[in-house]
Amino acid sequence: MFGFFRNYFSNDLAIDLGTANTLIYMRGKGIVLNEPSVVAIRQEGGQNGKTTIHAVGKAAKQMLGRVPGNISAIRPMKDGVIADFTVTEQMLKQFIRMAHPSRLFAPSPRIIICVPCGSTQVERRAIKESALAAGASEVFLIEEPMAAAIGAGLPVNEAAGSLVVDIGGGTTEVGLISLGGMVYAGSIRVGGDKFDQAIINYIRRNFGMLIGEPTAELIKKRIGSAFPGSEVMEIEVKGRNIAEGVPRTFTVHSNEILEALSEPLNQIVVAVKNALEKTPPELGADIAEHGLMLTGGGALLRDLDQLLKEETGLPVHVAEEPLNCVVKGCGIALENMDKLRTAFAVG
Repeated sequence: MFGFFRNYFSNDLAIDLGTANTLIYMRGKGIVLNEPSVVAIRQEGGQNGKTTIHAVGKAAKQMLGRVPGNISAIRPMKDGVIADFTVTEQMLKQFIRMAHPSRLFAPSPRIIICVPCGSTQVERRAIKESALAAGASEVFLIEEPMAAAIGAGLPVNEAAGSLVVDIGGGTTEVGLISLGGMVYAGSIRVGGDKFDQAIINYIRRNFGMLIGEPTAELIKKRIGSAFPGSEVMEIEVKGRNIAEGVPRTFTVHSNEILEALSEPLNQIVVAVKNALEKTPPELGADIAEHGLMLTGGGALLRDLDQLLKEETGLPVHVAEEPLNCVVKGCGIALENMDKLRTAFAVG
């Protein structure tokens, strides 16, 4: 009886537990939370002392690279899967509480979480168990390309091929979908984080300067591009000069960032080409007609659609709200659990 009441007062949730951001969709309310997947942990009383969660989400992200000795700001998700189990569990607990301001009972909702299609059984079980420990009554898993395709409004249940490329923070997922199931799924551990790392390495090598991840991300967003454009943009960046050991300001141009990003972008192009090579001919005809859909935060990189169009010769579309596609797809699967039963992954 008590269990019935708890479930009655708990709204079901769909969670996109990403490397960079965690989004939560609540049944009947839409997206209720969008926070960075970052946790700040405070260590009290030396090395073996008590650890407490100092901040999560936006507050913790501002601390990245700026923390004192007794606080560490960490990202518990790496390459789309859990790198630190206990911290992820605590982070999920906090996020569910933020999304679920239920006063009377501790929430115990049914939860749908998306997982990378290249994740192992062990990694999937870790995600499932951390959600159960965070207070879920039941956990369902859905593969990211499937959720992204549903969220982008592709006709996943029809007898037609839909190719979706979801570029997240940790992974790039390529999925070919027909009749509510995955015909082909490929996953490479290249995403927004690898772009940032490529920029850091390039600036260190060519400018002799050290910059942090937040600065690299800013450069990527402001002047990053995937295809040589007509206009050259520039940005002023502050970092530490390696030779002198003092902070300096320097200018970076967009064609230099294009060069820096060429390697991770090339890996994404290869992953898309691999998917096209393994596509059955009939579905290939559908893709030649409708093209492929880009989703995820990486789809916001300037001219990425242009690069894929040039490399594959297919029409390339960017989803309307690429950052929200996966969580929207999870939400639609949550609202239509019976119709989209085939979309759920085994974990």
